[in-house]
Amino acid sequence: MQLCREYRIPHSYFRGHGDGHWSDLDRRKALAYETYLKTVCPACGTRGDEWDEDSGGDEDAYRAITHRCIGCQLIADRQKRVPEGDEGHGVKVLLIPTSVHQAMEFARNHH
Repeated sequence: MQLCREYRIPHSYFRGHGDGHWSDLDRRKALAYETYLKTVCPACGTRGDEWDEDSGGDEDAYRAITHRCIGCQLIADRQKRVPEGDEGHGVKVLLIPTSVHQAMEFARNHH
């Protein structure tokens, strides 16, 4: 359903059975999925029922682990070194492939 939502296509069409038109079942599935998504915490991706033992959940269902993303680390490090006068609202540090950066520098220097 996540792919159907992202590409805005009926579930029957995704499964190879439909002609691209939304059936009543496709609409009901999409609405049920949207209702489900409203129960998911945007920060951690879990649902309250998964933790609530009275609802059949288990407070030990998940483990918190650490994970280091080198890309996020590079962004945070570079953000600390934004030149004076450039910092402030709207200034973002982005990651772009080295090849793209080299092409941008080449174009900048040869105009």
